[in-house]
Amino acid sequence: MDTPEPASRFRALRVYAHPRVLVMLFLGFSAGLPLLLVGGTFTAWLRDLGVELAAIGFLSWVGIAHSIKVLWAPLVDRLTLPGLTRLLGRRRAWILLAQLTVALGLLGMAFTDPVADLWLVAVWAVLTAFGSATQDIAVDAYRVEALETHRQGAAAATYVTGYRMAILLAGAGALHVADVANWSLAYLAMAVFMGVGLVTTLVVREPRAQVSADTHRLEQRVTDYLARTHHRGWRRDLTAWFLGAVVCPFADFFRRYGLAALTVLLFVGTFRISDIFMGVMANPFYLDLGFTKGQIANVAAAFGLAMTLGGALAGGALVVRFGIARMLIFTAVMAPLTNLTFSWLAVLGPEVHGLVVAIIADNVTGGMAVAVLLAYLASLTNSAYTATQYALFSSLMTLPGQFLGGFTGWAAEQVGWFWFFVGAAGLGLPAVALAVVLLRVAHPDGGMRRPGDAA
Repeated sequence: MDTPEPASRFRALRVYAHPRVLVMLFLGFSAGLPLLLVGGTFTAWLRDLGVELAAIGFLSWVGIAHSIKVLWAPLVDRLTLPGLTRLLGRRRAWILLAQLTVALGLLGMAFTDPVADLWLVAVWAVLTAFGSATQDIAVDAYRVEALETHRQGAAAATYVTGYRMAILLAGAGALHVADVANWSLAYLAMAVFMGVGLVTTLVVREPRAQVSADTHRLEQRVTDYLARTHHRGWRRDLTAWFLGAVVCPFADFFRRYGLAALTVLLFVGTFRISDIFMGVMANPFYLDLGFTKGQIANVAAAFGLAMTLGGALAGGALVVRFGIARMLIFTAVMAPLTNLTFSWLAVLGPEVHGLVVAIIADNVTGGMAVAVLLAYLASLTNSAYTATQYALFSSLMTLPGQFLGGFTGWAAEQVGWFWFFVGAAGLGLPAVALAVVLLRVAHPDGGMRRPGDAA
């Protein structure tokens, strides 16, 4: 049997030295920072002030902006921003605008008292969430367009690494600041850290998207239609924009995958539903169980970050080694299965060693699952419609779990923490079945090469 050459052995690791793979570390940080500040840290803040679980659950719908971002993704794909687009390019202009919106929303939350004006805090949180979702659209498009397909797994891993570093800051960092000072100072500090993303956006280069011959033919049909239409003026311009920005991206996806597209969309929508569902109540669960804010920050946030990063880096390398298909099935099984460790923790009580075990199991598999799924989503997109198609997939990835997350507080009150996490694990079973079906109707590794990539 031939011995693999050293270059083959280490190819999976060398990919992390690529400059644009490294850039995703900082853009991932910028994308990840707002997530907990309108999610887990936000719910911890509210619970710390005595807000009821049911109200906290409903307020988690603030984050639903990430699940409906496909509605304005066509604007990010095609609409130019006066001044900014000419100066920075299509992707960087939208990233910068979104980052400024997030910073403004966090400042508003920092200077508003949730006890006196809970509604106003919710308004600032909604602004932050919409800015965060818009940043996700533009950064995801940048990542897919800036790197070749075989580097997408590594790009996803470094993106997740930066993302999780920001989550550590927005989770453990904010909790520590709140513990020694107050929540307002914690949110003010987070607004300042958005500067990391702003600087990165200003120094990176705009990617060049390639357009395939099939895409040119699809868009030519739009041109031919407009040549025949009786519409003139603004009606013709609006029709042209709508067809090019909204209709073509979806028509292209269904043209390439046919009826199998429905299976793909169902799988994407169910893959992370169990993790998102249980994640809404994670911090309230820790507090109710008796853990201190410091313990949550050190173990669930800081130590959990290390476990997630290890899982993400392993996932990115294993995609290169084993392909997407096998890794999708493996992570689809393990992600919900490890949620059961929280049911065990609910019985065990506030024992730090139990929390460590639960965090290791859940975060390692969770990090792997996200890295693998992001690589898969990148393989599904056409570089001519990156923002819109990727937003469709990533919206579906979070929408079911985010919607059900609004009822998590009520569910936990009704059945208790043990059965709550058992139910969360059960929600992941459909994704396992659909992952197997994908091997037959739309093999994941068969979709790795995007239309428009050079042969």
